[in-house]
Amino acid sequence: MKEIEEKAIHSFYNGMNCAQSVLTAYADHLKFDPDFALSVSNGFGGGMGKMQKTCGAVTGSFMVLGMYNSKRHVENINARNATNEMIQKFTVDFTALYDSLDCKALLNCDFTTEEGEKQFKDLDLKKNICSKCISDSIKLIEALVKE
Repeated sequence: MKEIEEKAIHSFYNGMNCAQSVLTAYADHLKFDPDFALSVSNGFGGGMGKMQKTCGAVTGSFMVLGMYNSKRHVENINARNATNEMIQKFTVDFTALYDSLDCKALLNCDFTTEEGEKQFKDLDLKKNICSKCISDSIKLIEALVKE
């Protein structure tokens, strides 16, 4: 797990968005194409298209759980049901940690404005919030797959 977490954080600080960082960190482990994963998760950073809706670390985690269950279950309906169950549990656990799934609430700033962008940088929210959301998301994924 530590290796996946470190890989995700490294990717996040080297040009990937939060969703890309989480999803691509699992490429080797779950044996999927990291370039395709990078493309698929491209629009999910910054709370889905930088709209500050659902946190990218969360949506990236949902994609990982889908990939995990697609590898475990032959039938799509079984994979989907298992994924839905895990996503629901992840949501409860993430919300218990952060009180929200929304990027805007997590950051407590609107980085789509000039003032919010300055606040994001001045408070180093990338380090102080986003990277923690990525790390905690990976910990939650790992706990779910061990159940």
